[in-house]
Amino acid sequence: MQKKDSAKPVVQIKDLSFSYDRNAILSDVNLTIHNLDSICVVGPNGGGKTTLIKCILGLLTPDKGTVTVFGGTPEQARLRMGYVPQYASFDPFFPISVMEVVCMGRLGGSFSGKYSTKDKSLAIAALEKVDLAKYATHSFTALSGGQRQRVLIARALATGCELLILDEPTANIDHTAESRFFDLLSGLNETMTIIMVTHEVGFASTFFKRIACVNNTVVIHPTSELTGELIQNMYGGDLQMIRHDHRCCEGRHSHD
Repeated sequence: MQKKDSAKPVVQIKDLSFSYDRNAILSDVNLTIHNLDSICVVGPNGGGKTTLIKCILGLLTPDKGTVTVFGGTPEQARLRMGYVPQYASFDPFFPISVMEVVCMGRLGGSFSGKYSTKDKSLAIAALEKVDLAKYATHSFTALSGGQRQRVLIARALATGCELLILDEPTANIDHTAESRFFDLLSGLNETMTIIMVTHEVGFASTFFKRIACVNNTVVIHPTSELTGELIQNMYGGDLQMIRHDHRCCEGRHSHD
């Protein structure tokens, strides 16, 4: 069953600008993300991808403009967002189980500070969604890179999130794991909105509905498979399997 506010934008960004030490990172950004949308965020290093995500998460406050998530401030919507970082910092010798990692997504869910039966039940359900329930008692550090990434997704799902935000989650997994990863995202997208930062646009462009090109400003356009012409992108190479109605150049977007 959809939420009562499902007709409203999940994310609404209006006239947003953000600077670090007077260095403009994002300028005049306008972006609307709807319920069950899937957005792939691409762009050059330093173009503002991470800054954009942090503004949506409420970790950064824009210099001007507004960000609303589920109709309220990012801080008000924080429990409705799940975040999967690019890298998870952990001590490889620390004895922590897969179940314990996923239960971290339930931190703050009780006043006692202990995980309740409900917390553990939701953690198992999240592991089932990523097909790793049988590894619940295994050591997190013993898993493969692809399996660890799916555990981190389960940790985000355990929050009960409706918006899943991922920062380059396929950076350290192999081709086979990447294919399986996007199959997982396809299933999750049936019930939640997904935003993902990535440089791996091969598989991504077959899954995402829209591409957000971020390079100081943001330009959104639909994705489709290419049928011939390779497209120069803002990385200075060829961005395959994405059709633009404009060119993404390293300097900025030039429309055809």
